[in-house]
Amino acid sequence: MLTTWIQAVYQFLWGDLLRIPLPGGSSFGVSLLIILLIPTGIYFTIRTRFLPVRLFGDMVRALTGKKKEDGSLSTFQTLIVSTATRVGMGNLVGVVAAVSAGGAGAVFWMWITAVIGSSTAFIEATLAQLYKEKDPLYGGYRGGPAYYMHHYVERRTGKTKKHVCIAVLFAISGLICWAGISQVISNSVASSFENAFEIPPIFTTVILVVVATVIVLRKNATVKVLDILVPIMAVCYFVITIVIILLNIRSLPGVFERIIQEAFGIRQAAAGGFGAVLMNGVKRGLFSNEAGSGSAPCAAAAAECDTPVKAGFIQALGVFIDTIVICSCTAMIMLLVPEKMIAGLEGMELLQTAMNYHLGKFGVIFIAVTLFLFSFSTFLGILFYARGNVAYLLGDKWCWQTAYKILALVMLFIGGIAAYHIVWDLGDVGIGLMTIFNIVTLYPMGGEALEELRKYEKNKQ
Repeated sequence: MLTTWIQAVYQFLWGDLLRIPLPGGSSFGVSLLIILLIPTGIYFTIRTRFLPVRLFGDMVRALTGKKKEDGSLSTFQTLIVSTATRVGMGNLVGVVAAVSAGGAGAVFWMWITAVIGSSTAFIEATLAQLYKEKDPLYGGYRGGPAYYMHHYVERRTGKTKKHVCIAVLFAISGLICWAGISQVISNSVASSFENAFEIPPIFTTVILVVVATVIVLRKNATVKVLDILVPIMAVCYFVITIVIILLNIRSLPGVFERIIQEAFGIRQAAAGGFGAVLMNGVKRGLFSNEAGSGSAPCAAAAAECDTPVKAGFIQALGVFIDTIVICSCTAMIMLLVPEKMIAGLEGMELLQTAMNYHLGKFGVIFIAVTLFLFSFSTFLGILFYARGNVAYLLGDKWCWQTAYKILALVMLFIGGIAAYHIVWDLGDVGIGLMTIFNIVTLYPMGGEALEELRKYEKNKQ
């Protein structure tokens, strides 16, 4: 029954809401989320006057911001937290899923999603800074879409409210999404360890859950662990990818040619091939960089900034790092392998087969261990996101914070033995609902973030 419900909602969000005919009698479907995300990204890219390109230097310089209050986070630390969830799972499992379902062309649409999504990420992160609150439990600040939605409704109605409907719906959707991601984490780790070491999934899952429990049930272990883990694992993964690219440098032009050809369905023989490529690229692009979904603003709100715009810059930069740099690394690892070797494969089996081709058994073990570390970073990151949403729904009590952590740990266990597609569907349902509630709020509130940007540029001049 639950599986049927998840698949029904998934189909509503990501299924074909309308079909666009193509020459030759074929057509491609466009989902509700595509209709929301692509125009929103284009709109804010134009309104910010192509901010990701025009102010890229300012985005990098924003990393040097310092914090003054105990318990708050620096701009760099909030980048680490948001990068943990993006790089942790989206760049490995997300890209694998995109290529598995949509072919090489899906990578191109992931790039496009990132380019236009950077401006959306800037808007939502800046709003999160504008409406952040003090966090009485963990110290520092908290916030995110639920909080700026709440303030917007109060301002429009002229009434003080304890909760508002759209903020409640967003917070619940977020908690569903992050529970789904918990399942993806353990499912992928268990699969990779079974391929690398022939360890039964149940054993890997139990160990993962036990170690995660030791970490997450401590009050403030999240950021301290991520500060160490994320930079190390990201650099190691990047270096290994560069080595693989150098070893296959002659094949690189052919890979880019394949990406472009498949991006527009040129190589797809079946009718509707273009739609599958586009849908999977954008879907996994969203899951990876999270632009517009409202996840990263939960980290942006925790930053201590001298201007809200800098928190926006950091999250825009995070989208670039995530998709243009790290996602491309995973794509290159897979696409530099002869197509026939990975035909019909999906999930971690596909990625590990590719790593085995490049680096032998070492590659299989490396990706399994890397995924294990990435998974911890993702799990810690989503629990950081959940803090403010749990508090908004249930109040500032440790019992509710602990209860959600326990729920996430239970989902972590279930995911290790769940079916691959069902696991992804739950995460997609959550992130899809979050995106709907967030984007319908960004349009009326986006002007406030744009005004902050104008103030910043005026002071800069």
